[in-house]
Amino acid sequence: MTSTTSPSVKQRRRLQGTVVSTAMKSTAVVRVDRRVAHEKYGKYFTVSRKFKIHDSVGAAHVGDLVEFEECRPISKDKRWRYLSTVKKAVSSI
Repeated sequence: MTSTTSPSVKQRRRLQGTVVSTAMKSTAVVRVDRRVAHEKYGKYFTVSRKFKIHDSVGAAHVGDLVEFEECRPISKDKRWRYLSTVKKAVSSI
């Protein structure tokens, strides 16, 4: 049986996290936190992981909550692309 629709496009993973560094050119480092229950005791604790994302326009700033998605490898460490800023950082000036 042949389908007349186009082949399905694979959904890319999307994550949200807090920008912790924008010191590199066109790259931002984003920390993603998730809450995990301890296997034996059930107490919840936070597990963090950092991702390097490609931000060619420099829209991400430290403290912002950003959304990013998986993409082809851009460099040795970068496999994620900036999509949008979900929430701006609170400025303390």
